[in-house]
Amino acid sequence: MIKKLAEQLVNLTIKQVNELTNILKNEYGIYPDNLISNVVNSNNENKVDDANEKSVFNIILKSSGNSKLSVVKLVKEITGKGLKESKDLVDTLPSTIKESLNKKEAEDLKDKFERVGAEIELK
Repeated sequence: MIKKLAEQLVNLTIKQVNELTNILKNEYGIYPDNLISNVVNSNNENKVDDANEKSVFNIILKSSGNSKLSVVKLVKEITGKGLKESKDLVDTLPSTIKESLNKKEAEDLKDKFERVGAEIELK
């Protein structure tokens, strides 16, 4: 049925297309300009959502898991802090481990922490 309708639409003359356009406008309130602007607006909304995606992240340690010593060593390695400062960060949860990272760096560090059993949140 739809295929037949499509064939009929393709084979309309210019006069018939104009008549169809008037019927769609007058009887159904469908305007070709509205259809185009709706499509354009929906595409632009998707682009805005992509543009609003967060690009700077902080790494927050929520839990050290079962291997506290491994997490302390990793915090020390990543932050460059001393052993005592790193242990203090792990002992006082939640702790901000690193700030202002791009998405890839933040996800890479999150993976490292999760491999040693820590729970990390990206904010």
